[in-house]
Amino acid sequence: MRLVATPVACELTGLSTDKLREWTSRRALVSVDVRPKRKGSPAKFSWQTILVLRIAVLLRDQFSIELQTHKASFAILRDELRNRSFISLWGQRLGLDSDGSWTFFEANEKVLGADVLLMELDRHLAILRDGFALPDANHAQMDLFSLPATRGAHQDRASFAPSTRHHRRSA
Repeated sequence: MRLVATPVACELTGLSTDKLREWTSRRALVSVDVRPKRKGSPAKFSWQTILVLRIAVLLRDQFSIELQTHKASFAILRDELRNRSFISLWGQRLGLDSDGSWTFFEANEKVLGADVLLMELDRHLAILRDGFALPDANHAQMDLFSLPATRGAHQDRASFAPSTRHHRRSA
């Protein structure tokens, strides 16, 4: 699994170092993947964690949503992302229901029923692709050696609710 350190995580999320620490430590909205080994060493983040942080930034900045109330749902979203490949997310939209549950939708899929806040994932994935040297939707498999690594650069539809159980919606 590829991980990035705090400075790269700040670049990819748009958060300052202080805000990133606040969200991942003091307020613990989203936990880091690898905690710093000692004072002054950087934390490490996976692409899933960075994507959740980018979604949190979007909710705060564009929709003025209070993030602390979504702490449990952010953890569930990150767990769900761990069960999905990066490539499979291209062309998907992520929906936040009024009860705090998340749903993945195909880009052209109509959303019927309850109100839901929809977020396009492709622009976030493009930033992660470049920051982590990940493949995009045009690649069927990952490269054995990524171009940035060789040059010495920086290293279905599912619904899930913010509870201890996951549930699926029928199509």
